[in-house]
Amino acid sequence: MRLFLRAISYIFHPIFVPIAGTLAYFLITPKYSPLELQSGNILPIFILTVIIPIISYLILTNLGVVSSVFNPDAKERRYSLYIAILLLLMVVYKVVPNNYTIELYYYFVGLIGASAASLLLLFLNFKTSLHVTGMASLFMYLICLSVHFEINITLALGFFILATGLVATSRLYLNVHSKTEVLIGFLIGLLSQLLTVRFWL
Repeated sequence: MRLFLRAISYIFHPIFVPIAGTLAYFLITPKYSPLELQSGNILPIFILTVIIPIISYLILTNLGVVSSVFNPDAKERRYSLYIAILLLLMVVYKVVPNNYTIELYYYFVGLIGASAASLLLLFLNFKTSLHVTGMASLFMYLICLSVHFEINITLALGFFILATGLVATSRLYLNVHSKTEVLIGFLIGLLSQLLTVRFWL
């Protein structure tokens, strides 16, 4: 059981949330999206939000700044959030405007808001579950896309409800977070996307 839930934590790691939302958008949208538009968003977003964070983690590990991929220590989590916010800002200011898709733009604005809220709580000595925050953000974004484009994606939403439950369970079972930290993380993820909905839905 422990091995399975640890695998869940790796598979649904928050590092994959930005690129997952980007892929979801292009799979769901009925708008015509030429290959140039898709590759102009997907490739740089993948590099900025997956490849660079992994390289940064390896560098920080070698320097002895970070000790765990799940960053249980508050100070270590701050470094991850600093890097995440910086890279998400680069996506918002450099990538999406060049291949403008308003739904993606505000998705990343929501992710920046969620990361900033989590960072602020860290300074208040409260450690939220970034795994659950990421899953909740992606789940709410899918709901908004479904409503926006009037497309039935019930199966996908059902899968993400199950996946979010598994992720929350894994964080609790592995004693990484308390129930309160998981719940607050979930609320931050939902609200960060809901607050941007009025600008594009």
